[in-house]
Amino acid sequence: MADTATARRTGRSILAVVAGILVGALLSLGTDEVLHLTGVYPPWSERMSDPLFGLATAYRVVFSILGSWVIARLAPRRPMLHAMIAGAIGLVVSVAGAAATRNRNLGPHWYNVVVAAMALPCAWIGAKIYELQGRA
Repeated sequence: MADTATARRTGRSILAVVAGILVGALLSLGTDEVLHLTGVYPPWSERMSDPLFGLATAYRVVFSILGSWVIARLAPRRPMLHAMIAGAIGLVVSVAGAAATRNRNLGPHWYNVVVAAMALPCAWIGAKIYELQGRA
């Protein structure tokens, strides 16, 4: 019986992390696509200007925080831990992406550094907002 409860909690933990990551990623990519289609961003084949990368960074921060809030909300227990695990995954993926695209002229180097650097703080903020809502 205890094994079943543990397996269920583990499954819910994995689901919470995956769901939150998907929320952040799909909202970011969806917003990218809308901004390309509406002409705010240039076509995908052209490089964007630094201010447009700044805009992308701004909404990615918001969507990352929202995704971490979702993780905390869905976590069976220890919401902050779940959000920080997702933040660590985001950090590793961002660093790998930055390394893979370095010197390919796909965008400014600062953008990759900022995306990697914001992973853990955004995860913490999202979970902290959830925790504070629970106390209110």
